[in-house]
Amino acid sequence: MAYQGGYPGQQYGSYGQPQGGYPGQAPGGYGGYAPPPQPGVNPEIQNIFRSVDKDGSGKINAKELQAALINGRGDHFSDTACTLMIGMFDGDRSGTIDIYEFEKLYAYINQWLQTFKTYDRDSSGHIEEGELSQALSQMGFRFSPQFIQFLIAKNDPVQRKEISVDQFIVTCVQIQRFTEAFRSRDTEQKGVITIGFEDFLNIALTTST
Repeated sequence: MAYQGGYPGQQYGSYGQPQGGYPGQAPGGYGGYAPPPQPGVNPEIQNIFRSVDKDGSGKINAKELQAALINGRGDHFSDTACTLMIGMFDGDRSGTIDIYEFEKLYAYINQWLQTFKTYDRDSSGHIEEGELSQALSQMGFRFSPQFIQFLIAKNDPVQRKEISVDQFIVTCVQIQRFTEAFRSRDTEQKGVITIGFEDFLNIALTTST
């Protein structure tokens, strides 16, 4: 099976320290105990992480992540979005991420949200087809109009008109994870791979959950 695609012009894991953001409330830490600072981790990130790592395990799961992040509408992200975001950075497949993985995730999410807000000019929490195309292009993904229409229809099967901020984040996570899987198999960097059926299923099943 031959699949073709293009790579984004830049990787959103390379933005250094996150700028701005949509963190949830981050009061205090572990009661009277102040854990030592994590070397190389932004203090803001440490405060947010500690506020939701209630048991002090040094790991957070999808539910705890949901408490840490707020989307562009002032709401917490959906269960689906948080599960996918955890899976994107969960290197040992434990269902949790540590503070260093959380910092990387936070940088990604902020970049995607800033891009979304750029095109959600009326702050409705939704963008339409043309705006989605521009947003993904800004992120370096060059998709055909037909594929953009597919993304809209997938997320808005009734009206086929717009995509919400949560759906945008889920779409970005899925595209990023598929891109990484594709790139790892595109050893000649041609944008084309030949893939076996079981390998294809492996990508589809592990990347979409």
